[in-house]
Amino acid sequence: MATMDVTPDGDRMTVTMWGELDLGSRRLLPELYDMLTLSGTGLDLRLDAVGFCDCSGLNALLDLRTRAAGEGKTVTVRSCGIAVERLLDLTGMRELFADSGRPESAARPAVPAADPPEEDGQGLRAEVTQLRRAMQTRPTIDLARGILMASFSLSPEAAWSVLVRTSQNTNTKLHHLAQDVVGTAGGRTLPEQVQQQLAAAVAGANRPGEAAHPAGLPVEDGDRTTGG
Repeated sequence: MATMDVTPDGDRMTVTMWGELDLGSRRLLPELYDMLTLSGTGLDLRLDAVGFCDCSGLNALLDLRTRAAGEGKTVTVRSCGIAVERLLDLTGMRELFADSGRPESAARPAVPAADPPEEDGQGLRAEVTQLRRAMQTRPTIDLARGILMASFSLSPEAAWSVLVRTSQNTNTKLHHLAQDVVGTAGGRTLPEQVQQQLAAAVAGANRPGEAAHPAGLPVEDGDRTTGG
């Protein structure tokens, strides 16, 4: 789990993070939002000790940047380790966190990436494609998570687990499943197999042995379970 330490630095706040920036790192956002509000011009991130960072962690940083922009402030990456640096480069997001006004900033403007070595070039290209697709589909997936959270009283982590498990058990791409779940808000019905697997995933994530089925996500009568 990611942890952090915050130090005032003039009209800015310096935030030092260590650990792993993944889905669980979103729990830090409320405190980061508070620090952003207290700062005069924004936050400077030091991520040297972050040993792992995936798209969920990057999304959390992007959410923080969006909040800062709404307040007329900035979020910069002053320094970072290999894990964060590689992800910023692969997704082309480095320049979003650059601060040209601070000479010691470690965030460099994005430059055309050199061709990767022949032996791993194909793997890197596939990873870039996957990461960029994740960024594009993220709003729909987040909306689907929100629907599941509201419908079944799930935590953000449990809603994510339900989506992933249902996606795996129905052999459906995650973003396609998310689109179907979002469609239920407009009155569309999920396929029967998806309904069954979703109910099972919710039962396991929220109330083992008992699944809730709100009107927005209907199931057949034979799939209903009765709470004790």
